[in-house]
Amino acid sequence: MTTRSVHRVFAAVGQAAGIPFPVHPHQARHATGYRLVNEGVDTRTIQGFLGHRSIHHTVRYTELAPDRFKGL
Repeated sequence: MTTRSVHRVFAAVGQAAGIPFPVHPHQARHATGYRLVNEGVDTRTIQGFLGHRSIHHTVRYTELAPDRFKGL
């Protein structure tokens, strides 16, 4: 499957689901990162899973999940 066809599949699925904005594959990576953070997976594990070279890229997900740090 080509990159272009993957983009088309994501766009079609987004439209079929009634999502009111264009959907693209990179959003799946972000959704995965947010979900892993909210499930309590540690940042270094998420970094490796998503293939980020720098931890700074991965930290963006933890900034958007402030409840993760309650009770520390």
